[in-house]
Amino acid sequence: MPSIDYESAADVTKRLEQRLVGSLTGETSVSRRTVLGSLGVAGSAAVGLGSSRASASPGHGGDDTHGNFGSVGEYQDLDFDPHEFLTAFNTGDSGQDNVPQQVYEEDGRTVREFEFTAVDTTITIAPGVEFQAWAFNGQVPGPTIRAVEGDLIRVKFTNLGRHAHTIHPHLKNLNPRMDGIPQNGPGVLETGESFTYEWIAQPAGTHFYHCHSLPLKEHIHRGLYGTIIVDPDPERVRENPRDYVNYPGPITDDMRTRFVEEAKSRNHEYAENDAVNEMVMVMNSFDTNFDGGNEVYAANTRAFAYGVGSTDGTGNWTAGETKRPIQIDKNERQRVYLSNATEFDLINSFHTHSQFFDYYDHGTTLTPTRKTVDTIMQTQAQRGIIELDYSDHEPGLYMFHAHQSEFAELGWMSFFEVV
Repeated sequence: MPSIDYESAADVTKRLEQRLVGSLTGETSVSRRTVLGSLGVAGSAAVGLGSSRASASPGHGGDDTHGNFGSVGEYQDLDFDPHEFLTAFNTGDSGQDNVPQQVYEEDGRTVREFEFTAVDTTITIAPGVEFQAWAFNGQVPGPTIRAVEGDLIRVKFTNLGRHAHTIHPHLKNLNPRMDGIPQNGPGVLETGESFTYEWIAQPAGTHFYHCHSLPLKEHIHRGLYGTIIVDPDPERVRENPRDYVNYPGPITDDMRTRFVEEAKSRNHEYAENDAVNEMVMVMNSFDTNFDGGNEVYAANTRAFAYGVGSTDGTGNWTAGETKRPIQIDKNERQRVYLSNATEFDLINSFHTHSQFFDYYDHGTTLTPTRKTVDTIMQTQAQRGIIELDYSDHEPGLYMFHAHQSEFAELGWMSFFEVV
């Protein structure tokens, strides 16, 4: 049976969210440890350290003595929906409305062109909790770029923020002018300045981009980062399969065929990719009082966005609510492109309840770098691909979260709803 029922899951999500929000809005100078101190038993239960029934009560005879934890309501800022972001891939010929883009041929190569702007903006990281962010195209994380191995990625970047910014790609880049650091090419772009970055999409995998202006930690922490997905080219895989596997033995014809099929399943231009449910998750965090420690953690910015909200328990969620689990079809292969943008903490992690998965570090191989695991760690800027199979699981809720338990208590706690 699923590890937790809808009522208990909703109660745990609500209590954790209310305590987090209450701590942050009750005193602007609250520290991360103060927030954790107010979480108590409920937080432990939420991450499996106690019973879910215990979490329904803070453990003080029903008297909540931890401050003003009134109803926090729903997210009011609907400019960014973490559920929409989850499957928003910008390929040049499809993607988000706020990302001008096009795809065309130039000198025999496919060009995927995007327009990025850096802006100062305010984002919502929990109900009623806003954060002064620096953002690409007004959103945190920035738009997810998707290309095919060998394409030219062209990004026309204009800085409309008050501070100098760049875009640094974690790709194999042969031109130092395009590295997006203060010392090469155009250097940092001041307010109103523009530059066009061009990168060959290589190698295949899940990659990261971010502003590289100094102080680096602030420019990343404020929100200037995102994901680049480079789909493998099946024909390149057919010609050079050894470039895509961490296997030293002979490559048989059957293996070559299998690798090509796997490459097609990762390439958005092939029908085989349609059979896979793909998601992007960026693990991030927010230092709300700018003391060098994070008070809020999340996958895709909003604390507990993939927790359990109001439901009838049959997959029908309250209209307009952005807090709900990620609903997945048990008969579909599940693929998560995962990146770690957490600042101030050395490591973040991804842990599944009642399930094991295969992990492809950096996504640069077609065979798993770790097989049948339920927890992986990523240092900052590390990324990879997680693949899950829930075909033999019963329908219901299955929790996943960071396995730094304090990160989970501070927002990085989520559920898959298997249907």
